[in-house]
Amino acid sequence: MIHLKNSDYTPKDAKTIHSNSRDLTYGMTVTIRDCRVSSKFIELDVSVHKDNLELLLEKLVSIGQIDHSRHIVEEEIEKNQSIKDGIFYFNNERFWECHEALEGAWKHCTGDEKELIQGLILVAAALVHYQKYENAVCLSVLGRALKKLHSKSGQYYQINVDKVKQKIIEMLDKKEIFTFTF
Repeated sequence: MIHLKNSDYTPKDAKTIHSNSRDLTYGMTVTIRDCRVSSKFIELDVSVHKDNLELLLEKLVSIGQIDHSRHIVEEEIEKNQSIKDGIFYFNNERFWECHEALEGAWKHCTGDEKELIQGLILVAAALVHYQKYENAVCLSVLGRALKKLHSKSGQYYQINVDKVKQKIIEMLDKKEIFTFTF
């Protein structure tokens, strides 16, 4: 995962940035699977051998300054830490990573808690689509998230579930997508 600093791009630019990043890396053994744009970062989902990472970063600097890169591997993280990580990622518009972290916690839950976390995962997943300028998909997934969260209420860790539901309803009613914090 590579995060470039975002100077003035919007989710509408995601497909163009994705295409440009592929052009910049033509001839390299690299796969750039996806591009997501938040207000802070341009997030590229990349597979590259570690020996080629520096060259890749040099080539991408014309799109944006490098903020950081991170090797993503599936790892077993304790449930409470996964939820804390998910909240951090969500609040920093790193929705894909939020989705992954919360999914790690979800695997250790049952019953209402499992359904609640699944609803939060769907919110993060929806906003991943927003960052890719797939707004119709985003709204559809938000609708699914609201169904999962419908009967849920109160605080879950530092997350105000009622506020999350209110934000989803507002986006669905107005058909306008925005980001918010947990």
